[in-house]
Amino acid sequence: MRRPLSKVDILPKEFGTLTDGLPPAAPGTLYVRGTNGGIRVAPDAGLDVVFGRCEPDVHVCVGPNDPYVSRQHGFITHQHAQWILYNLGNLPIRLPGARLVLTGHRATLPVAHTPLFIVGPEQEHLLEVRVVMTPPSPATENRHESDTRDPPKWRLSPVERLVLVCLGQRYLRPEPWPQPLTWAQIADELGRLRPGEGWTGKRAAHIVSQTRKRLSPEVPGLLEEEIPAPLGNTLNHNLITALLATATIGSSDLRLLDEPRQA
Repeated sequence: MRRPLSKVDILPKEFGTLTDGLPPAAPGTLYVRGTNGGIRVAPDAGLDVVFGRCEPDVHVCVGPNDPYVSRQHGFITHQHAQWILYNLGNLPIRLPGARLVLTGHRATLPVAHTPLFIVGPEQEHLLEVRVVMTPPSPATENRHESDTRDPPKWRLSPVERLVLVCLGQRYLRPEPWPQPLTWAQIADELGRLRPGEGWTGKRAAHIVSQTRKRLSPEVPGLLEEEIPAPLGNTLNHNLITALLATATIGSSDLRLLDEPRQA
């Protein structure tokens, strides 16, 4: 006899990214993951998921060491068969596509994996959200869910994937305040990982620039003319968050940086 799923479950810190397969869950179930773990909530649980800096006062901790993040920065609630994000904090929350949810505003979350970023003056903080679409089938109820639909992914060549994973590895691990690596850092890491392939900062920059240009018709904010000066890391940050939003790259790709290429 199948044991019924609980309405609310705590996700430990080591649970992993929400882009990967998830355990069985009812349609409309919400997963939220922050700095120190997260929570799974069924749509009929009647629980508002509160997130923010002050861990004892929230369900999901995000930006614990950043005083610009509010102690209770916002919450996600189930209304009219949808999950709604409310921003109560002083900082905006950025959704994929560069849409900002400002203080006192709200946004409907899609049935998909959605990386949210609390945009601070010095750092940005990732809050992973995923809403499950389909119920588990009998064939999959004892293994990771395989029926949930993911957004369409973009095709990357092996060398593009390698460089982009290296560029965005702080987002994939994930670190509390992720930023893209510099070209020099990429050249140094890939040079040590794959000696003899002639990795330089210029080569890495060219590969990333060509990828941004190729994806720019589908993703806003990847071209210099679209972003006001100073650019800083904005173009690469937008590229990484777009790749995360579509699950084109995920934490499983970090194996590319951990395993030297076999001769």
